[in-house]
Amino acid sequence: METKDLHALRAAIQRFILLTDEEWEMLVPDLQYCYLSRGEHWITEGQKERYMGFVLEGDMRHFYTRDGEEKTTYFYFENHLVGSYFSAINNTPSRLTIEALTDVRLLTFSYAHLKSLYDQCPKWERFGRMVAEYLAAGLEERMAGLLTMSPEERYIELLQGNKHKILERIPQHYIANYLGITPVSLSRIRKRLSDK
Repeated sequence: METKDLHALRAAIQRFILLTDEEWEMLVPDLQYCYLSRGEHWITEGQKERYMGFVLEGDMRHFYTRDGEEKTTYFYFENHLVGSYFSAINNTPSRLTIEALTDVRLLTFSYAHLKSLYDQCPKWERFGRMVAEYLAAGLEERMAGLLTMSPEERYIELLQGNKHKILERIPQHYIANYLGITPVSLSRIRKRLSDK
């Protein structure tokens, strides 16, 4: 394992909890590298999630499929934890697919190992709770945006918010899908805003 990769993961975890070296070392033996090529899936709908990942390099998207149509709901970039969390905690088939949009390099650890740390160490259990709260807050924010804002308002929020990586690195057709509109509608919104 490269030291800088371990430091990056530890820093991401420590946004939630501060770990002693001893507590951090409880996770390290289970860490492995994983490499995905562009277009490859981290998890496919119907599979059970067994691992959590930490993106070291690359871009990924999270989508659901309904009647053959993909609905993009989230993007992952470096320093993001990634996984089908609800599949992992419930041991049920995933309802979503997570796809590499570029070549991706990750550090992975098994959800079973993380769960065992919950029983061994209160700080790791707290980490699990805080990640769950973070995900719940993100889901609520996303759902509220979809239900209460127009596509144009959602696009303006992207422009003004802290999600610049989406605009800088994600192809326009996926951004349109994320906003719940067609690429043509996104082009119209962008033109309207640039004309103002």
